[in-house]
Amino acid sequence: MNNSADYLVNFPGLGINNLEISRIVFQFNLFGREISIYWYGLLIALAFLLAMLLAIRHAKRHDLKSDDVVDFFLVLIPAAIIGARVYYVAFEWSQFSSDWRKIFDLRSGGLAFYGGVIGSILAILLMAMYKRIRLSKILDYLAPYLPLGHAIGRWGNFFNQEAFGVNTDLPWGMISNGTSAYLNRINPNPGNPLPGLDPSLPVHPTFLYEFLANILIFVILLFVRRRSKQPMTTLASYFLLYGVVRFFVEGIRTDALFTGGGIRISQALSAAMVIFGVVVLVINAVRNNSRRKALAAISLSADRAGEIIYAPVLGTEETGIEASVEEEGEQNNNDEESEA
Repeated sequence: MNNSADYLVNFPGLGINNLEISRIVFQFNLFGREISIYWYGLLIALAFLLAMLLAIRHAKRHDLKSDDVVDFFLVLIPAAIIGARVYYVAFEWSQFSSDWRKIFDLRSGGLAFYGGVIGSILAILLMAMYKRIRLSKILDYLAPYLPLGHAIGRWGNFFNQEAFGVNTDLPWGMISNGTSAYLNRINPNPGNPLPGLDPSLPVHPTFLYEFLANILIFVILLFVRRRSKQPMTTLASYFLLYGVVRFFVEGIRTDALFTGGGIRISQALSAAMVIFGVVVLVINAVRNNSRRKALAAISLSADRAGEIIYAPVLGTEETGIEASVEEEGEQNNNDEESEA
């Protein structure tokens, strides 16, 4: 077992001090080689596992086969990890250019969430084509599990003491030897730190913000998926909700990836997600409104047609009854005359 602490984490405003955090869950010896299991990797594995189990459990309710759901996860899991790593390496190439073997070392983090989403969607697209399942149907079905898995995975950032924000004086501000070391590295002059990047002050625990936001989004998407009728509504709702959250959280992150023009890449992608989500939801709302009007018009036409058909039929029935009464009366009269 590993009992050494990598970080001493403090939340001064909450009275939590010297919280010992180790990046390693446990270690063991296998064929003479020491194997270490890291929290970062374990939490990502648990996130995928939980999402897959829930998706399998609810598949029948959405006219999907559990075997098909398993097949989708078998391709999207590696695609997500590869996409997340490729995305990160592409925008942080300076870290890997001197030694390409570092690309395969995932123990210290370095997985970009948006890269994972792109990789997953591509894998789902290919599998949907292979299985001939409507793409919008499977995307809407799997969408709620994305924020759930993401929420769990964010705790890996806590154990690695990464993905935090600028300085804050809020009660839940966090400080550790990990945050201080990182801010010292990115400050041109640590003795005179840049505004918001003081290594001696607490920082925003942005991993916690995203954890809470993603759990809330997960609950909302379950409701949307149950009630929505138009395709892509659940996915569009996710893009809109998470895009807004990530846009603002990314604005206070200290480890953001930038384009050559100094634009935060994740903020640009978040804005694009919000726009996409809004456009799809507006289109679906217009379609729903048009559908209601069409159904109302059909119903009204049917009612009017029923009234037109019902009136002469009713008149015919009444005329028939009167004729029968008259015939019966005439027959009775004839019988009486015969008896007389």
